[in-house]
Amino acid sequence: MENGAAQPVIVAIDGPSGTGKSSTSKAVAARLGLSYLDTGAQYRAITWWMVTNGIDIEDPTAIAAVAGKPEIVSGTDPSAPTITVDGTDVAGPIRTQDVTSKVSAVSAVPEVRARITELQRSLAASAEHGIVVEGRDIGTTVLPDADLKVFLTASPEARAARRSGELKGADVHTTREALIKRDAADSSRKTSPLAKADDAVEVDTTELTLTQVIECVVTLVEEKRAAR
Repeated sequence: MENGAAQPVIVAIDGPSGTGKSSTSKAVAARLGLSYLDTGAQYRAITWWMVTNGIDIEDPTAIAAVAGKPEIVSGTDPSAPTITVDGTDVAGPIRTQDVTSKVSAVSAVPEVRARITELQRSLAASAEHGIVVEGRDIGTTVLPDADLKVFLTASPEARAARRSGELKGADVHTTREALIKRDAADSSRKTSPLAKADDAVEVDTTELTLTQVIECVVTLVEEKRAAR
C-alpha cells in the first residue's frame, strides 16, 4: 500500500466570516504541506473588477454579461497567498469596505459563480500534494467529493469581536449587524448558498483558541489519511 502522506488530500473548509476560517486553513495547509485557496478572495477580486470598471452592482444582467472578462490568478502558497486581476496585485484593494459591502450581490449572480467555481476546481485538480480550500460552498458545490469537509461556526458575538479586532477601530455592534446581514444574504441566495454539507464535521470555534482549532482540523485530516 502507498504511504498515506504521498496521496493528495483535498480539504474543504466552509463557514461564515469571523469563524477563523482563513487563519485555520492557511495554518493547516502549511503544517501538512498542502496548497491553500481562499475562494472568498476570488469573489472579492471579481467584485473589485466590477466596481473599478463601473459595472452596476444592482444589475445582475450587467454583471453576468462581463463575468468572463477579468483574468483572476490565485497563488496557492499558504505562507504567501497572492491574487491578481489582469496582472494587477489586488490583495490590498479587495479588502476595502467598499468591496466587502458589494461582494454578496456579485457572488449571487449564477454566471459569476459558474466562472469562479470552474477556476476553483481546476486549481484543486492541479494541486500536486492536495489543497485546503476555504469558502462558503466548497463542500456542497465546488468540491462535493473532498476527502474531508469541515464546517466552522461560532456565535455572532465571538465572530464580531474577532472581525472588529481585524478591522482596526471597528465597532463590535456594527460589525455583528453586518455579519448577520451578510450571512442571511449568503445563506438565502439561490445559487450555491452558504450551507453545511451533510458529511461535514462541524467545529464550533466560539470557545476555542485559534491553535486549538488548527490542531482539531490537522487531526481530522491525519485521521482521514490514515483511514485510506
